[in-house]
Amino acid sequence: MDNAGYIALSRLMAQARTTAMLANNMANADTPGFRAARPVFAQHLDRQHAVDEPRGGSELAFTWDRAAWRDTAPGPVQTTGNPLDVAISGEGMFVLRTEKGERYTRAGRFALGADGTVVDPEGHALLGTGGEPIQLGLNDTRITISGEGVVSSENGELGRIRIVRFADGQKPQAEGDRLFASDTPPEAVDRPTLVQGAVEGSNVRPILEMTRMTEELREFQFTAQFAEREDERIRNALDRILKKR
Repeated sequence: MDNAGYIALSRLMAQARTTAMLANNMANADTPGFRAARPVFAQHLDRQHAVDEPRGGSELAFTWDRAAWRDTAPGPVQTTGNPLDVAISGEGMFVLRTEKGERYTRAGRFALGADGTVVDPEGHALLGTGGEPIQLGLNDTRITISGEGVVSSENGELGRIRIVRFADGQKPQAEGDRLFASDTPPEAVDRPTLVQGAVEGSNVRPILEMTRMTEELREFQFTAQFAEREDERIRNALDRILKKR
C-alpha cells in the first residue's frame, strides 16, 4: 500500500469510530442523563524525504483519532411522578458511591434499596452532603425533596443531596453511558436547583444524529471507493512493469 492508501485507511478508521459513536448516541436517546459523545480528530503530519525533493521533504496528512468528548448541553426535564426521581436544573451532578469509588451523574432516576438507601438503577447509593448515603426509614412514607436538595418525610429532615460541579479545565472521564469519574475532587454546588418527580432526559437529538450518521456513511463510502481505486491503480501499474520484463 502506498502513501495515498495509508492516508485513506487512517480516514476510514476515524470514520468507523465516528459512526460507532453516533450509533451509540442514537441507542441512548431515551437514557436519562445521557450525554452525546463526539470524536476529536487531528491532522498528523508525517515528513517524507526523497533524493529529488528539496531539503525538508514533503508532508503527508494522516487523520489522527485523538479522543472523544461529551456534549454537556442539558437535556429536557421530563416529569415522571416518582417522588425519588430528581432532575438538576442548571449546573451540577449527583454523587454516587460505587465499588470503584465516587462517581458522578446527571441521571436522577432513583429508587429504594432493600435497606432503605436511595439508589440508582445499578444499586449505587446516592450520597448526601456529609458523604453518607441518603436513607429512608420504614415509617418515612411522604417524601419531599426541596429545590436545594433537602430530603424530608413526615418524620423530619433525612439529609441533603450532595451536588457537585467540575471547575473549568477539569474533564471528568465517562464510564459507560451515565457515569463519570475524576481524579480531581469536584467543587460543591452550595445552592443547586432540583426538581422532584422528574429526570433530565438524554441530550441526544435523534434527527440531528441521523443526519450526521447519513453524512458519515456517505463519506465512508466515498473514502472506501477511493482506497479501492488506488489499490487497483497500483496493481495495474505493477502488472505493466512485470509485463515489460
